[in-house]
Amino acid sequence: MDITRICMWSGPRNISTALMYSFRERQDTTVVDEPLYAHYLSTTGIWHPGRPETLASQDNDGESVVRNEILGPSPTPVIFFKQMAHHLVGLDWSFLDYVTNVILTRHPAQVLASFTKNVPDVDADTTGLPICIKLIDRILESGQTPIVIDSKELLTGPASVLGKLCEAIGLDYDPGMLSWEAGPVPEDGSWGAYWYHSTHRSTGFAPYVPKDVTLADQVQSIVDECLPMYERLLEYALRADA
Repeated sequence: MDITRICMWSGPRNISTALMYSFRERQDTTVVDEPLYAHYLSTTGIWHPGRPETLASQDNDGESVVRNEILGPSPTPVIFFKQMAHHLVGLDWSFLDYVTNVILTRHPAQVLASFTKNVPDVDADTTGLPICIKLIDRILESGQTPIVIDSKELLTGPASVLGKLCEAIGLDYDPGMLSWEAGPVPEDGSWGAYWYHSTHRSTGFAPYVPKDVTLADQVQSIVDECLPMYERLLEYALRADA
């Protein structure tokens, strides 16, 4: 069986869990929640809510995860890995040549306004944007066209953006991807208890609503550093139909 392996690389506090739930509604797809999270925590020593549970629930060896999970067997023709871009730390990136890489992005001010509620110590790497830029460069150097989703565009037109995403990946669009039942799912990582409250209340993609945020000067300086990276990703973003 030919397997379509999708790695969706995102920064934190995006709609990545909602996208995982969306792909979970496909009959041909298995979803996996952040398989490299324990690798990231063990490699960096960083503290996140739920760190002990995450380290206990996953293989801490990232190369083993790549070999046995990301490039391993799949029970379905499509397997969707929800990934955080910064989890790629300390890994051989050659496996990226054997998966379909999708980048999910969001304005860094919105990312950091949400993330700092739980983890106040942040920097540019926290947003995942520096790694996403490296991913873009790698994809372009291989002669491929990057597949980028911006959360604002997806929430503005879920059906049109999901349709274009499926086409770019080489899948048939399934309208069932637009909705799901409220509540947690078995595929949720152990950290879902700390981060997934709003997604668990959802039954689909909520309409985009602009948000004004006020950030501390230190955090705003990180946003200013990251903004050119975000704007570069937007050049490749799939657009919602008018």
